[in-house]
Amino acid sequence: MAETTEPKKAENKPAVKKAVPKKDEAAEPKKPQAKKEAPKAQPAKTAPQPPKKAPAKAQPAKAAAQVPKKAPAKVLTSKAKSAEVNVYSLDGKVEKSISLPEVFNTQFRPDIIRKAVNSSRANRRQAYGPAPRAGMRHSVSWPGKGRGMARTPRLLHGGGKGAQAPNTPGGRRAHPPRPEKDWTEKINKKEKAMALRSAIAAVGNFGIVKARGHRISEGFTVPMVVNDDFESLFDKITKDYQKDNKRPAYTKETQRVLEALGLSNEMDRAKNGIHLRAGRGKTRGRMFKKPKSILFVVNDPAKARKCLGNLPGVDVVAPAKLNVELLAPGGDAGRLTIFTEKALLTLGGEQ
Repeated sequence: MAETTEPKKAENKPAVKKAVPKKDEAAEPKKPQAKKEAPKAQPAKTAPQPPKKAPAKAQPAKAAAQVPKKAPAKVLTSKAKSAEVNVYSLDGKVEKSISLPEVFNTQFRPDIIRKAVNSSRANRRQAYGPAPRAGMRHSVSWPGKGRGMARTPRLLHGGGKGAQAPNTPGGRRAHPPRPEKDWTEKINKKEKAMALRSAIAAVGNFGIVKARGHRISEGFTVPMVVNDDFESLFDKITKDYQKDNKRPAYTKETQRVLEALGLSNEMDRAKNGIHLRAGRGKTRGRMFKKPKSILFVVNDPAKARKCLGNLPGVDVVAPAKLNVELLAPGGDAGRLTIFTEKALLTLGGEQ
């Protein structure tokens, strides 16, 4: 019995001793491994974060959002700076170049321009129609049925002559225009202002001016700008002719200036385009139809009209009196326009 108990105790003791060093060995190698892995893991996690994830996704997203918003504003400002026209002398020579006002960068809207022109024309119409008793100023009667006569009203003592009905001489009209009809057309204030700015901008587009039918040489810029000597053209012509005690030929002298500006073909187009009107308008003070030609914008229209008033199709206006009908007759934008340098600065709000 003693032999059996002793070996059992001996076996249990070494088993405990072997188990202890195994645990220590397992713990000792694990510590250096954790220390070595830690420095490797930290740079691997920190290195990819700043270059790959944060900047790569955030920067293009911001740039893409900013480009469409800021791009149109930059284009408009660059156009306003680069849009320049020549300033011509009365001899047709280029003196200098100036930049156009910002209003010439307005978007071209032919639909709003035509709407504004139609509204202006409709609001200018006057009421017209027959008098309330027109065609019914007679004493009429009808004998009634059974006499073999049409049911047309007859003059009371006219021997059976018909009257008052639309199918009789001197009778009333069948469906006359009503003087109480309202012809006005409404347009929003912002649309009207937009139409004026767009019509001014169309004047500075060479392609639109050409497409409207105006004849202008390729070397000239639009809108045409002449120096301020054009404002004093009336006084100059008057003084020159007073020396010889002759009657001033304002239109003749002005035509020479326009020919020097290369506008002789445009004046011929307006002159040859005059023709008789068709219909009853010939008997109502509207015998001839004239095409629209050059629009002159000057600060003193009263004196300029004495020089330019007899030219066919020409209109003279001050910058403050510009409207859509003058800039786009009939709703067609791009009328050939000549500004004086002073009037152009007034239009831009500089004077």
